[in-house]
Amino acid sequence: MCCATRVREAALGPADEGPRRERRPSLRHRRRSQAVALLSVCLAAVSVPANELVDVRSHDGPESTRVVLDTKAQVEYRTFVLDNPDRVVFDLMGVRAAQSFAPPAVTSDVVRRIRAAVNRPGMLRVVIDLQRKVDVSHFRLAPVGPYGHRLVIDLEPDTPARRPARARVVSPPEGRRDIMVAIDAGHGGEDSGAIGTGGIYEKRVVLAIAREIKERLDAARGFAGVLTRKGDYGLPLRKRTEIARQMPADIFVSIHADAFKNSRARGASVYALSRRGASSETARWLAESENRADLIGGFGPVTLEGRSSDLQEVLVDMSMKANLSRSLGLGEAIRREMAGVARMHKKRVEQAGFAVLKSPDVPSVLVETGFISNAGEARLLASPAHQRKLAGAIAVGIRNWAYAYPPAGTMVATVAGEMLRHTVQRGETISHIAQRYAVTVSDIRDANNVPGDRIYIGQLLLIPRTATGG
Repeated sequence: MCCATRVREAALGPADEGPRRERRPSLRHRRRSQAVALLSVCLAAVSVPANELVDVRSHDGPESTRVVLDTKAQVEYRTFVLDNPDRVVFDLMGVRAAQSFAPPAVTSDVVRRIRAAVNRPGMLRVVIDLQRKVDVSHFRLAPVGPYGHRLVIDLEPDTPARRPARARVVSPPEGRRDIMVAIDAGHGGEDSGAIGTGGIYEKRVVLAIAREIKERLDAARGFAGVLTRKGDYGLPLRKRTEIARQMPADIFVSIHADAFKNSRARGASVYALSRRGASSETARWLAESENRADLIGGFGPVTLEGRSSDLQEVLVDMSMKANLSRSLGLGEAIRREMAGVARMHKKRVEQAGFAVLKSPDVPSVLVETGFISNAGEARLLASPAHQRKLAGAIAVGIRNWAYAYPPAGTMVATVAGEMLRHTVQRGETISHIAQRYAVTVSDIRDANNVPGDRIYIGQLLLIPRTATGG
């Protein structure tokens, strides 16, 4: 007797007499059973989604807050906004929360909290509770670098609560204003930049160095540093230069960390704009209406109002080339100082078409502080002590160049105008130069922000006139 027969007989019990005749199910019954089975399979598939919400992150920017949903696969979703209280809802189709997922703790003047729960089988609802009404934009990003699939949500307040009220600006007396230096920490937010050995993020390293440069410049008489980004959020490349021009900045320095597929590549670099990049940028500035408005209003010492289109092109091209020359000089001053604290990749300022360098009126350089893809340099770049050394060298290079070519109307220009200038020749030392001009070594150090005795051929030194009696 087979097992199935034994089970059936046991089910019949003693009151049943003998086996019963099995009736064949009707066609209708069979179809109903098949439909129920198919529905069960579909419900099972819906109740166990293949996609997962892995993480939720948020970044506060100066004008908006970005919320990022990390998912295992590209997500299909619907969204809507509710009020009383204000909140934004995202329904993620075919998604469940990963076992490791936990709603993030949020500290923001836009977002009160973020929560997630199953809304119905096969749908995960993510609710962003708001502090105030916002404009919402959202888009999906494909995997790149360390990131997988992402749903990016930008929340911009209807009222600019995050923007501090501007204090009344009081212009300093002529010849007394600070030199404004825009310090641009590359990448930020979802753009991590390169990732080095041990999970070192470029965006974090360069922000730390940028903050240190600002601190050094703020401590120097006649200088003020301004960061283009102050936290972990991204900025479009053109927005970075726009911020610098709105200050308005006298100098623009962008800080990065290099990476290459060959992990043996190493060394820091300093870049200025290439000549080809300068030529193409001239055409762009003349072609774009918003730039033409700036140019006609005047940039630097040039105004284009009332001039023919041919003359406008010539004037902008001359300004671009003159600014390129200033940028190369600034880059060389920084490169020489950095060579004292770091290995340099090249013994000259390199040139490339980086977007952040394309300004017609602000001397601009990009500093690659080292190769984060090199294990040894990655460890150095992660070290606060090395970050301080790099920042100190960059700040000194900026100050040295600014004293040699000070912008008109600045305190530095006033001070530099009261001094003699000496170009260092081969074989000269700082003590020899001090003897020649009958000043002390300390006089030269203080006037040129030189902390020690190291000077280099071609360096321009300022010599106080009052010490010489001139």
